This record gives sequence, structure tokens and C-alpha cells, in this order.
Amino acid sequence: MTKPVVLLEASDRFGGWLSSTRREDGTVFEHGPRGVRPVGAAGWNTLNMVAELGLESEVLPVPYDHVASKNRFLFFKGKLHKMPSGLGGVFRTVPPFSRPLLQSVLKEIMVKRGKAEDETVHAFVERRLGAELADIAIDCLCRGVFAGDCRQLSMRSCFPPLFNAERARGSIVLGMVLGTAVPCESRSNKESWTQWSLKRGMQTLPEALQDALMCEKHVEVHKNVPVKGLTRAGSGWEIKLEDGAVKADHIISAIPAQALASVLPPAAKSLSQHLREIATVSVALVNLEYEGSILPVTGFGHLVPSSEDKALLGVVYDSVPFPQHSRPGAPSTRLTVMMGGAWFQEEFGKPEGLAEQELLGRATRAVRAHLGVTAEPQWSYVTVLKDCIPQYHLGHWKRLESIESSIKQHSLPLTLAGASYYGVSVNDVILSGRRAAESLVGKV
Repeated sequence: MTKPVVLLEASDRFGGWLSSTRREDGTVFEHGPRGVRPVGAAGWNTLNMVAELGLESEVLPVPYDHVASKNRFLFFKGKLHKMPSGLGGVFRTVPPFSRPLLQSVLKEIMVKRGKAEDETVHAFVERRLGAELADIAIDCLCRGVFAGDCRQLSMRSCFPPLFNAERARGSIVLGMVLGTAVPCESRSNKESWTQWSLKRGMQTLPEALQDALMCEKHVEVHKNVPVKGLTRAGSGWEIKLEDGAVKADHIISAIPAQALASVLPPAAKSLSQHLREIATVSVALVNLEYEGSILPVTGFGHLVPSSEDKALLGVVYDSVPFPQHSRPGAPSTRLTVMMGGAWFQEEFGKPEGLAEQELLGRATRAVRAHLGVTAEPQWSYVTVLKDCIPQYHLGHWKRLESIESSIKQHSLPLTLAGASYYGVSVNDVILSGRRAAESLVGKV
């Protein structure tokens, strides 16, 4: 007899931070991730799942030659600067940088291999490519991807391909050039996609997954069921709920590390301590819609280094990569302003009780200052994503070793998945879930 798989979700909806608003006029706004990169094994795995769920016709691809792929900007010293791209950007000086990228690349090849077991992202890039790229480009990159501080984030855990390239070849440039690419014959590879979304928003993905699971005879799906505690019951677990309990032979935990730490039994104290060491940050997202085409430049958006404005991470020009999400008829412009991250508490205080009007005002002032937009938005939506992005601080890999060792040492029937451990992207999280399942039942 096949034992059931029981899925417990604490909230009233599935999908975590994948959340979309679909207005009656056809407009789609994303309140979390808004696009997925089809890169590597993790990217291929996600697209494979999209196909299995019957969503291939819903995919909105953004190809390599699209303006949103080619044009990305930085806001530095009060001005927008287009990031270098193509051969021209490599051989000539492109503001805000003071020298051609080629000089940094040639210098990098000559830098000695690092010996430290781990290094902050900023220290690694400063050592290999120079302070200017670390202070501006990499600072922005970490704020855009992790909403984090590159002076605290771990190179080994946040950018393992680059860290391993230096270890293997003595140079990140040589390591990436001579490294082995993941072979892929997918449509995304043939058509050179840089990212993709779905016609009705990214929330379509967990909705389709939920529908598929509910059709499986041996799967039970429950919403509004927060876990209150875990206790060992024989060789398995008893999962305490608000109105009862569930017995389980094995648990796959996809909740944040700190949330898992709060429900583990006292006997797992050392494991709980290691889990609590994995920090998180909160991000405020403000969706804005303006009448007409009001952008002075076209591209994916712009990022802001922490030296310019700690509170403001960047602005995404949503109408450019995904015009299909705009309402039909008269032109409009959709933007998303991202704020906070590692600087949230310093700049705004605690997320709880923060006035939406304060965040909206900060966002519209930024759009006015950065993009010269004097009009008021005709529609807005403010979201505060509390503790949404785990921070892989220096030494994260050691914490993971201690966590896995503790689980093994105490013979706990527990497998970890989710963003707290081996990657924060949508692709990473989906792949972690697949690998967790395969560790129990074999390849699927």
C-alpha cells in the first residue's frame, strides 16, 4: 500500500513569494519574482516542470536581442548610466567606470589564486577585479539579487561557479571560458532566452502545480494549517497543528530555516541553533502604473549602489520586458520600486506597522528623481515581504555542514529544501524540492 504524501501550507494560498495581481482590464502586476532565468540545470529543470504542467503555451520569453536583455542601468552620482554591453563596452571606458572592462579582465588573469576557505563577495571581486567594480557593479548586483550587502555575503555560497572557477583554474575568467557548459536542447537555448514569465503572471506556476497535485490519489493538500511543533514518534514524527496532529515517517521542510528552528523539539537544540544563524531580510515592493509611455530610457531597469541610497535597491521597468502584462488600448507604464533589504531596519524601522503611504511616497520620489517622471501614478500597490530573502553570509557553507551533520548524527527523518540553504532563486528552490523528493524515492 502506497503511503500518502501530505502537503501542509500555513497560509491561505500556495506559491510563497510568487504572487500576482490580475486586474479585470488585463493588467498583471507581480509582488515577488517577476521573471525566471533559463540558465543551467536548475533553469532547465524549471522549464521541464512548466512543460509537464501544460504551461508551455503560457510562457512569455525575453530573447537575448530584446532591449530588456541588452539595456540595464545603474543610478550613480545622480545620473542613469547604461551598463557596458557588447564588444564596445569591453574595449572603451563607459561611465560610471573610469577604465575599460578589458583592463580589469586582463588584470584578473594575472591575480594569484585565493587561499581562504570563504571570502565576502566584495573582498573577492575587489581582489580579482578592482575596487571600482566591487564598489559599484557588484554592490548593485548583490542588492538586486539578494537585497543584500556584498560586504557580508559569502562568495562561496552566493556565486559558487565563480568561486569554483578561481579554485580550479586560478582565474574566474579562465575558469568560465574553459568550464563545461550544461548541454541543453531546449527551446529556451535555441531561441536564446535571457528570462521568461507567464501570461497570467508567475502565480500561475504554483496554481498549476496545486491543481496537478490535487489530482493525485496519494497526495493530500491542506491550506491554512500552520505547524505548531514537531516531536519524535517512534522512528518518525508527530506534527502538531492548531486543531490536532499528523503522523509522518519523514518530513521535507521547505519553510525558512528560522521557522523550522522554532518548531523543532528540545532534543534538536544544536540543529535549531545552526538554523537560527541563517539571517533573512525584508523587502518593500511598490508597484506603480502611469498613463502613457513615460520612461526616458528603455531596458530592464536600474539598480542603485548602497553608496548612493541605502534604502532604494532599484527600479524594474516592468512594461519593457513584459508588455503583454499591460492593459490593452492606451499606452501605460508599469514600474516596480524595490526598497530595504539588508538596510530595511536602518532606513525604515521594523516592517510591522510601517505606513504604506511612507513607502509609496519614497518610491514616487525616487521615480521622479531618477527618471524625471513628474506625473502621479494612476495606480499603486505596496507590499512588504517580511523576511523574504535568506542571506548567505560569510561561512554559510560551514553552517550547512553543521546542519547536515546534526541531522545525520541524530538520525532525524528530515530533509531540507527551500531558499535558506543552496540558492535563493525560483530555479534553485524548485530544484531543491526535486532533489529532496528524489533523495527519498529515487529519480523521478
